[in-house]
Amino acid sequence: MSLISCKNLSVAYDGKTVVNNLSFSVDEGDAVCIVGENGSGKTTLMKSLLGLVKTSGGCIEFSDGLFQNEIGYLPQQTEVQKDFPASVNEIVMSGCLNKMKSPFFSKKEKAKANFNMELLGITDFKKRCYQELSGGQQQRVLLARALCATKKLLLLDEPVAGLDPIVTAELYELIKKLNRKDKITVIMVSHDIPGSMDIANKILHLNNNGSFFGTCEEYKTSDFGKNFLGGGAND
Repeated sequence: MSLISCKNLSVAYDGKTVVNNLSFSVDEGDAVCIVGENGSGKTTLMKSLLGLVKTSGGCIEFSDGLFQNEIGYLPQQTEVQKDFPASVNEIVMSGCLNKMKSPFFSKKEKAKANFNMELLGITDFKKRCYQELSGGQQQRVLLARALCATKKLLLLDEPVAGLDPIVTAELYELIKKLNRKDKITVIMVSHDIPGSMDIANKILHLNNNGSFFGTCEEYKTSDFGKNFLGGGAND
């Protein structure tokens, strides 16, 4: 069953169309990796799925029971965000805000935040300031925050950017576990094709001259895959 279906989707950014006539669907349990060159619209597409960027053509359809405010989102980190002066617990709890009917966190929401901090191994420093943490620890905090917003779908925009190889491998294992064991559908933007293909079952390649969507095996034998994997293109 499809969670999201994009039909003939076009999205513009700063008056320029960066996603044009794109069609693809994401099924429950999928792990979809979005790849492509700089300026091909990867992040813009993610933001359109979240309703943060308006579409200029086509449509995005959500399955019954999935709403945009119930999608967990881990954006690319900026230097300003890395220095955010809040505690780990406060940041994780903020993932519950979109679905709150009261200005106060309930016992259920606090329990959910504690569960996700335990799941991602960050309970021991829940009272620490976010800006004091390492890059890998910060990403775990943001992932726990995203999990507080969803039970179904995570959107991850370059989650391992700037992390060392050991931390990258650990974060990939966490994402794989969330997808395969906890049954959370994942859509992930990445420039690390070999690493992300170990997680993904489908690839969406965006290009200014077209797009590819299919399984990892189909991607490896496609012209898109041969050129991109062979050329070592940068995101």
